[in-house]
Amino acid sequence: MTVNKIEVNSLDFFYGEFQALKNINFFLARGEVAALIGPSGCGKSTFIRILNRMNDLIPSCRLTGSVLLDGEDIYGSMDVTELRTRVGMVFQKPNPFNMSIFDNVAYGRRMQGLCKRQALEELVEASLVRAALWDEVKDRLKKPALSLSGGQQQRLCIARSISMEPEIILMDEPTSALDPIATGKIEELIGELKKDYSIIIVTHAMHQAARLSGKTAFFLLGELIEYSDTRTLFTNPGDKRTEDYISGRFG
Repeated sequence: MTVNKIEVNSLDFFYGEFQALKNINFFLARGEVAALIGPSGCGKSTFIRILNRMNDLIPSCRLTGSVLLDGEDIYGSMDVTELRTRVGMVFQKPNPFNMSIFDNVAYGRRMQGLCKRQALEELVEASLVRAALWDEVKDRLKKPALSLSGGQQQRLCIARSISMEPEIILMDEPTSALDPIATGKIEELIGELKKDYSIIIVTHAMHQAARLSGKTAFFLLGELIEYSDTRTLFTNPGDKRTEDYISGRFG
């Protein structure tokens, strides 16, 4: 029997009096990639931020329902630091720290107490290799991360996430601020990473969802309208609103 890595049940989410998400039910097995599609403001980014409690930083947020990681409610007694180690996040715009390339990748593990130089060097190299960036930066690890191109910065942020050895990687429109060449490299990287991680990616690009994901969820006005195998959703959607969106009638 397939065990769900993430399981969301009857989730309602509010910003103050405004209900941003309504009765969301969602699941993702180990090693699967899910794409979240839908027009701007429909709740996609809010939803993935719930999965590692990023919305905790916003006052007046509240939710009902449950979000389970390996069967444990992440809004129960789970330590938030542990959760964010297990569930990494890559944002829409690259956000490297204002420090060296090496220190960006090593930062999280240093905060957890890893201080041995050799261990850090091995960690940084392995993470940059996994993020398909090592060959481009191996001779300038002491250079500022902000000196990298936008696409390189995004791969560095992915390496920073990988360095924490997460089980799940959340990606909020990770290529929307990048040129086509950099976008292609990130997509190739996601194709490699999905062998080892569960990945949830928010994207406005339907072709990107079709290429990268095994499952696709269509959000509209805070509701999860349809969630199924990507091929099925794009070729034989079960809801007229899904069909209208993927055919370009709105959005």
